[in-house]
Amino acid sequence: MTAIMNFLNVIDNFVWGPPMMILLVGTGIFLTIKVGFPQFFHLGYAWKITFKGAFKKDKDQRGEGEITPFQALASTLAATVGNGNIAGVATAVAAGGPGALVWMWITAFFGMATRMGEATLGVKYRIKDKDSAYAAGSMYFIEKGLGQKWLGWLFALFGAICAFGIGDAVQTNSMALVGNSVFKIPV
Repeated sequence: MTAIMNFLNVIDNFVWGPPMMILLVGTGIFLTIKVGFPQFFHLGYAWKITFKGAFKKDKDQRGEGEITPFQALASTLAATVGNGNIAGVATAVAAGGPGALVWMWITAFFGMATRMGEATLGVKYRIKDKDSAYAAGSMYFIEKGLGQKWLGWLFALFGAICAFGIGDAVQTNSMALVGNSVFKIPV
């Protein structure tokens, strides 16, 4: 068992070490330059579109089943701001000091261009199902954009396995650690 754990630690340290950081930040830097620094030059437009009429009750400008850009932003934030954004930041600061925040900001800055690319591909390669509802995601632009149907299916399969395998393990672990440190409940 120790040999297996040592082997997995070697793989883990390699995958989540410098190669992953170079890949993530490098992709963000490449896309930021290639797209023309959208974090700066499109910020005003993004704010204007997002908050234009955000709090009005007027539905005449929207079609049936459409939501405002502000509603889309609020839904996205509700779905993405989770345990990792709270416990993850606290853990990073505890482990690496306040300098970890600087690196998180740098990574987030360049990650914006990567996220914009993902969203653009998602909209470009989305499909309309038989009920006229849109379906989009990484598996669709892998299948249609790269022309690799098997890879799109594999991505979707691994995503489903991860959802069932680690679905709420991070949240459960965080609650257990808080219970242990505050109430001395054995873990």
